[in-house]
Amino acid sequence: MRALLLRETGGPDALALEEVPDLDPDPSMVLIEVHAAGVGFVDLLVSRGDYQIRPELPFVPGIEVAGVVVSAPEGSGLIPGGRVAATTAFGAFAELAAAPDFLTFPLPDDMGFDVGAGMLVNYQTAHLGLWRRGRLAEGETVLVHGAGGGVGTAAIQVAQALGAGKVIAVAAGQAKRDVALTAGADEAFDASDDWVHAVREATDGRGADVVVDPVGGERFDASLKCMAPEGRLLVVGFAGGRIPQLPVNRLLLRHLDVVGVNYGGMLPFDQQFAAAAWRDLAGWFERGRIAPVIGSRYPLAEGSRALHDFAERRVAGKPVLLVR
Repeated sequence: MRALLLRETGGPDALALEEVPDLDPDPSMVLIEVHAAGVGFVDLLVSRGDYQIRPELPFVPGIEVAGVVVSAPEGSGLIPGGRVAATTAFGAFAELAAAPDFLTFPLPDDMGFDVGAGMLVNYQTAHLGLWRRGRLAEGETVLVHGAGGGVGTAAIQVAQALGAGKVIAVAAGQAKRDVALTAGADEAFDASDDWVHAVREATDGRGADVVVDPVGGERFDASLKCMAPEGRLLVVGFAGGRIPQLPVNRLLLRHLDVVGVNYGGMLPFDQQFAAAAWRDLAGWFERGRIAPVIGSRYPLAEGSRALHDFAERRVAGKPVLLVR
């Protein structure tokens, strides 16, 4: 089978398309004929050797696939020929991939493989953050950073589906603000402007009830200045590079919560949360309440370019590799 192999952790340029032996997975795993694979921040970190998990080299990166079941464990409810999306323990950037059955989900009939691969981690992270960790209540205001990217657009749509009263986006540049508005944000402010003041004005001085922050750095620091009393700041990642230090006096004065949201880190505690989130997400998709924003689509052979574009923030929405 064809696969993008990483022989050294040299960044995106270290990915090379090669012929490798077909997978022969453990019978407890679901074997999937991959049609599309999602590209995300984990893949970029893995290519550089900067992710907390470092598989033995050489290996095939990628953790999000959509395709067709080749084989599945007995009792899993999955059958050969079924269309699925799945989260893998790497190996997604290939023509065949293996995933555990509890992270393999049926695709709605009218969902394409590219959308299925693009929905997995970002939308389930948004669901975990806003519903379970952030306790979003109907009518509350949500502020989303990095709102033109995959996590941001997912958070916008999940917030709207959960009944947010207003969703405010912050993104870099007009093009990404437009993407955020298309995704469903009610207002969008530029990251280079005084968005803190703009958020206060948009909420009549009250501030945001929930902040979704996959950026970190200055965005985290400034968000604490435009949150409502008893607001929740969801720490999703640090795409901006700097891991913030927490000024706990602001938490004390405004009764604020800072909440960690880690998709992979939740699995050791609750293996069923992802399937429950997928049921909600698939239902919202079928009812037209979410419409995932798929950005650039690349053939498998251009995986390096996909990661470069992602690293240099040239992609809006969620990029995917088209494998078949």
